[in-house]
Amino acid sequence: MSSSGLDGSSVIVTGAGAGIGRAAALRFAGEGARVVVADLDADRAAAVVAEISAAGGTAVAAVGDLSGQPVVDRVVATAVDTFGGVDVLVNNAGIMDGMTALADVTDAEWERVIRINLTAPFLLSRAVLPHMLAKGSGAIVNTASEASLRGSAAGAAYTASKHGVVGLTKSLAVMYRDAGIRTNAIAPGGTRTSIALQPGEGTGPAVLAPYMVNLGRVAEADEQAAAIVFLASPAASNINGVVVPVDNGWSAV
Repeated sequence: MSSSGLDGSSVIVTGAGAGIGRAAALRFAGEGARVVVADLDADRAAAVVAEISAAGGTAVAAVGDLSGQPVVDRVVATAVDTFGGVDVLVNNAGIMDGMTALADVTDAEWERVIRINLTAPFLLSRAVLPHMLAKGSGAIVNTASEASLRGSAAGAAYTASKHGVVGLTKSLAVMYRDAGIRTNAIAPGGTRTSIALQPGEGTGPAVLAPYMVNLGRVAEADEQAAAIVFLASPAASNINGVVVPVDNGWSAV
């Protein structure tokens, strides 16, 4: 039996086909949780489900673009119909921008980054709340970023989206703490994942380069996943509204 208290819980992890999301899905499954592996890529989601199943865990895939309400509804329905509810939501799916400075950001870049990085977590959180409220408990963990703590770790769209994730995290924490629902976030520093810059780089990289020198050691995805699982677990029962930098001290420099 799991020592984390997550055994038997129903967990949704978005962006779970690769990187931090995959590592989190594997960790939750290893703790005995039943995992909805939500990802845009069907093959990657299926591969993670197969990996969890081969290790003796329980998982199911849910595929689609989480910036759309119908997909969000389907993901949540998958957790409710298959596992009986939603105990944990991990809003991890996200994309980078082109490190683009504001004057060079196109409407398309802005809208896509905000939609995926901020609107999708809003839609998913709103969709799971009735289920958590009915049960009187739940945990939401958002993946913010070093860019949510400063203005020098990404372009304008990405930075704004991740600052928005922090605001969403804190608002949820305050509004629903008396209902037994906790919301926290991690702020990863440099991490070895498959996330890539979007095309169309502007002036951002040249401007930001002098501020990136204190990045430090690049983390493995599982190091971020460990923090996510802790924040979702009963071990973090009195931690609410917190943004935890997982960055080897980059934010302390």
